[in-house]
Amino acid sequence: MSETVTTAQDEAGTIGPGRLVLVVGPSGAGKDTLLRLAQAACADDPDIIFPRRVVTRESSADEDNIAVSQEEFRRVREHGDFAVHWEAHGHFYALPLEINDDIRAGRAVVANVSRTVIAALRRAYVNVVVVAITAPPDVLAQRLAARARHSDGNIAERLSRNIGDASARADVTILNAGSADYHGRQLVRVIRNEGWQE
Repeated sequence: MSETVTTAQDEAGTIGPGRLVLVVGPSGAGKDTLLRLAQAACADDPDIIFPRRVVTRESSADEDNIAVSQEEFRRVREHGDFAVHWEAHGHFYALPLEINDDIRAGRAVVANVSRTVIAALRRAYVNVVVVAITAPPDVLAQRLAARARHSDGNIAERLSRNIGDASARADVTILNAGSADYHGRQLVRVIRNEGWQE
């Protein structure tokens, strides 16, 4: 496992007034599934943005990321065109710098990120909400095995990851072990700042 925290870039150090909704959780928790459901539910709301991540991995049915080579990623990173970037499981990930304009315009930006960058993002943005999506260990293991994306590394190592930083603690936790539609509605309520319990 290799992860690197980097900071979001802004002169003032506090980007707002919009909300940055960070979706985190272990591999196999169903983050991408719930994000797809939430994005579909919010499709008609121009004030809710789901930016495509830049990843040094091919796009797939699980995630419609912007696929780039490691060389291209490094070039864009050095040019300062990422709001935040990190490394995990042998791949590089980033959110485009344009999310800062959306946040400054008062929009909600929703993104799947590594827990390792939460502290930096809490420092850089005024209004950060962290949503942890998780599932029981046996469910996580089954989902990872079914996905069979070997480029992401060892399943046991992924399941044993632990981030001890208190700033990485979630504001909301969704236990995604039942109906994806139900849990997707919970996520939409958080995104819309409506609370999340039914």
